[in-house]
Amino acid sequence: MQHYPVIVIGAGPAGLTAAYELMKRGTPSIVLEQADKVGGISRTEVYKGYRFDIGGHRFFTKVGEVQQIWKEILGDEFIEVPRLSRIYYRNKFYNYPLSLPNTFKNLGIVQSALIFLSYLKAQLNLALHPGREPETFEEWVIDRFGERLYRMFFKTYTEKVWGIPCSKIRADWAAQRIQGMSLKSAVVNALFGSQTAKSLIKKFDYPVLGPGMMWERCQEKLEVNGTPVHLNTTVSRIEREGTRITRVTAHQGDRTFHLSADHFISSMPVTALLRCLDPLPPPEVLHAAKSLKYRDFLIVSLIINRDHLFPDNWIYIHSPEFKVGRIQNFKNWSPAMVPDPGKTCLGMEYFCSVGEPLWEMPNAELIKLATREAIALKIGVRKEDVEDGVVIRQRKAYPVYDAEYRQHLKVIQDYLETFDNLQTVGRNGMHRYNNQDHSMLTALLAVRNIFGEQHDLWTVNTARSYHEEFTVNETQSTRIPSSRSPMNSLSAPRPKATIP
Repeated sequence: MQHYPVIVIGAGPAGLTAAYELMKRGTPSIVLEQADKVGGISRTEVYKGYRFDIGGHRFFTKVGEVQQIWKEILGDEFIEVPRLSRIYYRNKFYNYPLSLPNTFKNLGIVQSALIFLSYLKAQLNLALHPGREPETFEEWVIDRFGERLYRMFFKTYTEKVWGIPCSKIRADWAAQRIQGMSLKSAVVNALFGSQTAKSLIKKFDYPVLGPGMMWERCQEKLEVNGTPVHLNTTVSRIEREGTRITRVTAHQGDRTFHLSADHFISSMPVTALLRCLDPLPPPEVLHAAKSLKYRDFLIVSLIINRDHLFPDNWIYIHSPEFKVGRIQNFKNWSPAMVPDPGKTCLGMEYFCSVGEPLWEMPNAELIKLATREAIALKIGVRKEDVEDGVVIRQRKAYPVYDAEYRQHLKVIQDYLETFDNLQTVGRNGMHRYNNQDHSMLTALLAVRNIFGEQHDLWTVNTARSYHEEFTVNETQSTRIPSSRSPMNSLSAPRPKATIP
């Protein structure tokens, strides 16, 4: 049995940020990660020298503390990337954010007028029903854009991503991911170039070798300073006594070992965390955990024998006749992502769930499918140009905001808050569709809670913190139990321990 002041489960952005903040405070911790590399969904995969991002990760934030960590870890190894993306719908490309000349040209006068009338109808309906709160994604978007624009530019893509009707997706997801957006704000942005929503930023920072570079460098800094990060390590049991976690059991290859700690920070999927507890949680909590759903994701990276295809960083494919949901052009994120300047690497992204035909399709067939669709989309790809391809599957990429998720998550949240020394952070740790920066923020606040502050991690990623300048002090809350014991007495460095 080895003891640490803090055990961190998970080495994605949230877990590594927690360990990094503890390291800066002189408090030893250990990080346990099930995968063979750090970064979680923010990692960078490499195939024959070609590097690709799992989903596309822009480094842009309004959270000053997060920005500071990025700069501390990577310094000047960022490049500034102009943001360019478009929407493909019915054989035409639409600029995103909205460009009025491009949109009017593609839609024509009649269709544009019908969209405007649909928008006015939605605004009239809101005026007639003041105070009505939308319950579903469909209602939320129609309220802000009108039904015609919703059906053209939101419905098909969103249902492709989630695999369920928009009428079954909670409005919470839209409020979190498309905050500050309306047809009016989109038009204002198109006319005057304003940037009132994070989704409309026109440039962003990006590590020269992809987002995984950030977390690989963070791992190096942690290990040099005495914080071990153990990969290929699966946590199978988390023991508890009353309202305190006491120790974890983990497996690394054919070895089993036990670790105890004073505090625990977990970014592993909260559903898996609850199943690992010993004794198990009450039946209603296990039922809630079993009821939460995830959407999985796979990417087919195609190596194209062309030095240039299109200028976009990524393209959204809204047309339902295509299975691909989004296309990344990694060379346009950073030229260093492609080892041969005469080649291009495209990431054809498919949203699916484990067990579905698309997920179970053999890699060779997926590469053929991606090739056919890339050619049919007329983005400059010819069959003879496709030299190679590779498939990466990502489980539990997106927490699903279905009609029942809120009530189930509330049961889980109330249960987790009874523990004195356990905090969950990050996207899967909280079953919340956080961006990288907000996952990091939950970790920063968790560490501050260990040192005696009182932050409610569940308030992170509200509309205010998404758009405005923000500091961790603004999340002070009295909801965190005062029984959390501060770590000041445990902050002195201890000798580095190794797993037996």
